[in-house]
Amino acid sequence: MIPSPIKPLQPLCQLPAGSIGRVRELTGNPDFCQRVREMGFGESAFVKKVGGSGPFICQVNGTRIALSHGAAMRILIEPVGRT
Repeated sequence: MIPSPIKPLQPLCQLPAGSIGRVRELTGNPDFCQRVREMGFGESAFVKKVGGSGPFICQVNGTRIALSHGAAMRILIEPVGRT
């Protein structure tokens, strides 16, 4: 079986509206990382970017959350598709 190619990581702020990504890495200070994990943006969580150009509206675990551009830049995702 041929493994699928690894998709490059990108910041959540670059994910197009209506797309879904999987959180792969959190960057920034430990307090920020812990806080966004508590909000549902833990590694391997699926996130749908609903819209916005800062603040960004995202849906994670059935909840819509607004993120600043700075926060969305520190959440690295792997794009997985569109809805």
